[in-house]
Amino acid sequence: MSTNAPGGPSVLVVDDEAGILDSLRILLKNEGFTPHVALGGRQGLEQIEALSPDVVLSDIRMPSVGGLEILTAARLKDPDTPVILMTAQATLQSAMQAVNDGAYYYIQKPFRNDELVAILKRATEHKHLRVENKVLKQEIRRREKSGTQRPVGRSRPWLDVLKLAETVAPTESTVLITGESGTGKEVIARHVHDLSARADGSFMSINCGALPESLLESELFGHVKGSFTGAVKDKSGLFTAAAKGTFFLDEIGETTPATQVKLLRVLQHREVIPVGATDAIPIDTRLIAATNRNLEDEIRRGSFRSDLFYRLNVIAIHLPSLRERKEDIPLLVDAFLVNQAKVRGQDPKPLSEDALDALMRYSWPGNVRELENALERAVILTSGHTVEVSALPEKIVTHTPERVVESRATPNPTLDTIERAYIMWVLQSEGGNKTRAAETLGIDPSTLHRKLQRFGGEA
Repeated sequence: MSTNAPGGPSVLVVDDEAGILDSLRILLKNEGFTPHVALGGRQGLEQIEALSPDVVLSDIRMPSVGGLEILTAARLKDPDTPVILMTAQATLQSAMQAVNDGAYYYIQKPFRNDELVAILKRATEHKHLRVENKVLKQEIRRREKSGTQRPVGRSRPWLDVLKLAETVAPTESTVLITGESGTGKEVIARHVHDLSARADGSFMSINCGALPESLLESELFGHVKGSFTGAVKDKSGLFTAAAKGTFFLDEIGETTPATQVKLLRVLQHREVIPVGATDAIPIDTRLIAATNRNLEDEIRRGSFRSDLFYRLNVIAIHLPSLRERKEDIPLLVDAFLVNQAKVRGQDPKPLSEDALDALMRYSWPGNVRELENALERAVILTSGHTVEVSALPEKIVTHTPERVVESRATPNPTLDTIERAYIMWVLQSEGGNKTRAAETLGIDPSTLHRKLQRFGGEA
């Protein structure tokens, strides 16, 4: 659809009678269209070039420049623009010629207003469908060319995630992806990017927890020469580098309040101020953020800004843990084994039934990332044609679900057993972050470190 219309679909009316133009302008405005008028064919040609209307409605018989010339000009400018021709002297021959030349419809004067409005509505819908179909075909060709594939999985929780991601991908909305570490947050972010109108642009990513605050801000926003020790020249930030593309901020919950203020400005004003600069630089980047933390809990603790959270949380996508989608494990295994074989230039090595059974029994605290790493290790250690259970990490093979209290009548567990189970549960809930786990437990990090060492060197 045309972007120049402030209201409904834009219609250019071309006629050599001012009275007809005035009456049609009023009619179309009252029916929700955005009318533009041209007195005569020459003005019509100028308006077609300047306006790119959604629909053209033109008299066929006009001095100098007639309706068929208007039809030709409109179709040259945009082949998807419907052109409706009007005449008071309709003949079968002229109607056939107009349709053969590409007219959408041919209507005889005088016509009923409701008849014309119905034709215009069908014409605008026709154009909308043609443009939508063209975009869809372009997307299919682009995906075929780039080899974009749907992230692996067929479980209901995973299919729900993909459906939501694919629904929001064509929009410009900010997306917040949550879930445990290793669940595939960057995979979903890339999937959203690949299906968006920005797919031909860059996909930039950064882990906010991997850099100290000063370096993180320089990477995000850029800096000017001399703004800090080591800033020997101006540097563009990743927000600028991701122009026309997507910027993925992983582990945004690890950012400091000072960085959060600057990120809020980016979302509010779509601009960045490099470190040490005073002038803002406009950006054209879609933001996707991710975290393994519960940001609402962080807001209550005072470590995350609520206004930034609400700006980020426009579309929320929560990823299930691998424990919640175990039926996807065989599919993931096949995909990982095929990918690893391609990297090594070898044929894929199948997994034995015993090895797959062991993978299905394991609880996967590290989720999909842990599964991929385990399979890479197993393939490397396998000299034969099949990956056997013996090639898997021992903790996967010997894993049995831990129970604090036995089902049979046995003495109650000790305090040490209960304490260990609770601490390990909190640590897992906090994604392995010991500082955050200590805060949740209400103990000093050094105390947690000593307890983990006492439990068996797990610090």
